[in-house]
Amino acid sequence: MTKLFEVPLYPYRYSPDQDAPTPVRHPVVIVGAGPVGLALAIDLAQGDVPVVVLDDNDKVSVGSRAICFSKRSLEIFDRLGCGDEMVDKGVVWNTGKVFFGERKIYEFDLLPEEGHKRPAFINLQQYYCELYLVERVRALQAEGKPVEIRGRNRVENLVREGDHTLVTVETPEGAYNLQADWLIACDGAGSPVRKMLELDFVGRVFEDNFLIADVIMKADFPTERWFWFDPPFNRDQSALLHKQPDGVWRIDLQLGWDIDKEEEKKPENVIPRLKQMLGEEIDFDLEWVSIYTFQCRRMEQFRHGRVIFAGDSAHQVSPFGARGANSGFQDTDNLAWKLKLVLDGKADEALLDSYGVERELATDENILNSSRSTDFITPKSEMSRIFRDAVLDLSEHHAFARPLVNSGRLSVPSTYDGSPLNGPDAAGLPARTRPGSPAVDAPVGNGWLLDKLGGDICVAGFGCEVPERMERQGVCLSGLTVSSGEISAQLKDRYLGDAEQAIYLMRPDQHVAARWTDLDWQEIDAALVKLLAREGTVQ
Repeated sequence: MTKLFEVPLYPYRYSPDQDAPTPVRHPVVIVGAGPVGLALAIDLAQGDVPVVVLDDNDKVSVGSRAICFSKRSLEIFDRLGCGDEMVDKGVVWNTGKVFFGERKIYEFDLLPEEGHKRPAFINLQQYYCELYLVERVRALQAEGKPVEIRGRNRVENLVREGDHTLVTVETPEGAYNLQADWLIACDGAGSPVRKMLELDFVGRVFEDNFLIADVIMKADFPTERWFWFDPPFNRDQSALLHKQPDGVWRIDLQLGWDIDKEEEKKPENVIPRLKQMLGEEIDFDLEWVSIYTFQCRRMEQFRHGRVIFAGDSAHQVSPFGARGANSGFQDTDNLAWKLKLVLDGKADEALLDSYGVERELATDENILNSSRSTDFITPKSEMSRIFRDAVLDLSEHHAFARPLVNSGRLSVPSTYDGSPLNGPDAAGLPARTRPGSPAVDAPVGNGWLLDKLGGDICVAGFGCEVPERMERQGVCLSGLTVSSGEISAQLKDRYLGDAEQAIYLMRPDQHVAARWTDLDWQEIDAALVKLLAREGTVQ
């Protein structure tokens, strides 16, 4: 049977750029058609920013790879126009269980409160995620949006020229050159772009290896995340089990450091390990096997002039916690609107410096959490192991110990505290929606708040009327009025607290920029100028 990742989805096609007498210049060129590069391309194209995606492949990735897509990623997919496809195909889950040896010590709910459109997580093979993103690109092309994927177009060389980058591209029909006003590297952990610029990661590589196996089987395990410390089938190590669509299960098994990776990946060695875990009576087929090493590293700077890095090309974290692809989507969510405003002449180029400030801060947060997870999962000393095992024992009967258990603190979006884009914060409003924080969803009428905010700069009036559309400081804004009668209990709790009304200035990535309890357009204008990273006074 032909598998999805064997079918070219964006096959090589001749481009007129290849015979142009001088290199054709494009506003944005993205290197890499993985999930992060595709998400960025869609976001830009929806804003009518012309974008070309170059990829040395012509099909989706092999194997499930990233599978856990967080609530925040699903909210981003909604804004990109493909959230329903992801959720409809994915396996929805909110519950996780932690085991120590053969016994379950406790379970947790990642979304215990009501009033959210999307679940805490879905499990979905990366190749499906890429498929739906490619299909969304095709839909945008049908609408006449300026987006193009060029398969089997491998970037061979880069020359930075001040206000653009000259890119040499190799194809089956020979090489050609093009120019990019902005070059965005979304080309993965081994990023050729990063290497061409002689840049590198800083951080830690942990001395441990993990086997990933995608297994096709019929099993009655519930739709939950199961994590084992020191299970009987993998003594002194750890294991993880996730359900995926199509009867595929993801199994992660800790192997230790001193191993022969090629030997461990052979089916004759993998299958006995899996039988120990699943039982001899379970029939299964291997779909994909890989081995990974924990790495918690990042580039020192994500922006290098007119070359910007996003996703795994900019940072790597351990897979426990699902912080890899999810943080990559948050990178693109942060970057796309800033690029558009700069290209449209609505914001100073300095706005792009805030991408580095905010996403480097978020990466440090992810690396800290991933490093702590790794240290807890794989203790580096006997004393550390004694402490860990005592915490696990206590957690079975005592709730106070459970927050200390770290089987991979799961991905949550970062709050950009201290961002140079943050404006005023009114006293007395709920802390969880302060400036810099991601907007929290809530029911509004017969819909959802995040859907109504959309992807523009938005002035939201809760219990206060604002215009539906307006132009201020040379920028078109949308307005959202939620009348007092439409304010749900969840929205009041998350955005107003004890206040009768609140006005929020929302960024296009649905992070809060500023908020007030009284409507003052001069204050909003001043916050808007700060959000656009402009110098000078309010117009």
